[in-house]
Amino acid sequence: MASLAGLLQSQGYRVTGSDQSIYPPMSDYLADLGIEVLPGYSEEHLRERPQLVVVGNAVSRNNPEVQVLLRLGIPYISFPQALGRFLIGSKKSVVVAGTHGKTTTTALMAWVLTRAGWDPSFFIGGLPVNFHSGFKEGSGAWAVLEGDEYDSSFFDKGPKFLHYKPEKVILTSLEFDHADIYRDLEHVKSAFLRLMGIIPAAGSLLVCNEYDAAKEVAAVAHCSVTFYGAGEPREWEARDIQAREGSSLFEVCYKGRSEGKVEVSLAGRHNIQNALAAYIMCKELGIDRKILAEAFATFRGVKRRQELRGEVGGVTVIDDFAHHPTAVRETIEAVRAAYSERRLWAIFEPRSNTSRRRIFGREFAHALGSADRIVLAGLYQPEKIPEGERLSPAQVVQEINRVSGDARAVFIERASDISPYVAQGAQSGDVILVMSNGGFDGVQEKILAELRARIA
Repeated sequence: MASLAGLLQSQGYRVTGSDQSIYPPMSDYLADLGIEVLPGYSEEHLRERPQLVVVGNAVSRNNPEVQVLLRLGIPYISFPQALGRFLIGSKKSVVVAGTHGKTTTTALMAWVLTRAGWDPSFFIGGLPVNFHSGFKEGSGAWAVLEGDEYDSSFFDKGPKFLHYKPEKVILTSLEFDHADIYRDLEHVKSAFLRLMGIIPAAGSLLVCNEYDAAKEVAAVAHCSVTFYGAGEPREWEARDIQAREGSSLFEVCYKGRSEGKVEVSLAGRHNIQNALAAYIMCKELGIDRKILAEAFATFRGVKRRQELRGEVGGVTVIDDFAHHPTAVRETIEAVRAAYSERRLWAIFEPRSNTSRRRIFGREFAHALGSADRIVLAGLYQPEKIPEGERLSPAQVVQEINRVSGDARAVFIERASDISPYVAQGAQSGDVILVMSNGGFDGVQEKILAELRARIA
C-alpha cells in the first residue's frame, strides 16, 4: 500500500492514507515522499471526500472509514484493482507468484530489464536497494509484479494476482500459508489453479520443480511450461554453487549443458533458485547473457531480506522478513553459510497470521533449532488469534532444547526485554539474525544501541 501511494503521487494525484500502525522501512519511505498517514481509522479522515479510496485487504467491512465511504457513495477499489488500472494498463506483465521468494525474484527481474534499457514498470512488495523505491511506471512494454495469493479486499475474496493480467508467470514455490484465509494446502492450490487458468495460451509459465504442489497446479496451464530447480523434470538448474560472504557464484545449466557461471549478491540456496528463475525468464524475454551477468553482479538486494543493519564490537546484526517455517529454515541456513565460522543467533517474532497459529509449531522448532542461540518473542497481538489455535513459543523453546540436549533456546515474551538480553550474551564474532514480518518494536536497532552502550 505504501508503494501504491508513492506510485499514485508520482502520477500527479494527492494521496493521504490511514493505518492502525506503521513501521520502518515503509514509514520512513512515506515520510520522505511527504505522504501523510493519519493514525487509526476515523470518519474525520474522509471529511474532504476523496475522488477515490483504495481499500487494503487488512480493512474489514465494519471499519469506520469503510462505513463512511459506503454511506456517502465515495468510489472505491481494491489494491490489486488499482495496480491493474494505474500501473499495468495495456502493458504485458510478468507475475512472480509463490509462497516464498516473490519479492527478491521480482526485484532482480526489474533490475535486469532496467539495465538492459527496457525501462520496465514494476511493483515490488519491499524496497529494492537498487531503485530506492518499490515501484516505477516505466515507458517500456513490460510490467513486472509480485503476485500475492492473499485475498484482495473485504468485497473481493479472490487472490490479488488474478487482477494482474499475466502474460508470463514465475511460480517459485507452493506451500500452506495464510491460515487466516485458507483452510489447508488444497485450498491454497485452488487459488493458484485460478491463476493458471488466466495465463494465455501464447504466454508461458516457469515453475520450481522442488514443490509437488507447484507441479500439480502447473499441469492445468494452457501455455508452455518450463521447470527449474533440483527436482524433476530436470530442465534448468544451478550447479557448482559457491557461497561467498553476502553473495553466491553458480553455474547455469539447461538439460545438463552449461551456460557459464554468474555471480549475484544473494546468499542461500533459496536465493540461488530465485536468481535462476529471474535468469531464465529474462533470457526468454530476449535479454543478452552479458547484460544478465552484469545486472546480477550489481544487484544489491531488498531491504529486510538478509539486510545488514550494523556491526558493533565485532557483533553483526542482520534483519530478515522470514515468517513461514520454510523461509526461517532457509534464511538461517543462508546466513550460516555466509558466516560459517561464527556463532549464530536466531531471534524470531511470531507475527504473521500463520506463524501465530500452532499448526507449524514443530516445524518452527526444527527450523530455528539449527541456530546456536535462539530467542522467541511472544505472539504479536495474541488476542486476534483464538486461544485454542495460538502457537505457544514456550513449547517451541522446550522442543528445541529437548532435541538439542542443551538450553540454547529461550522464550522472552516482551520485545523490549530482548535487546538487553542479547547484548549481554553476545560475543565478538557473533551474528545476530532477527526475523519478523513486522516492526518487532525496533528490536534490531535496540540491540545495536545496547551493544554500543556496552562498549562505550
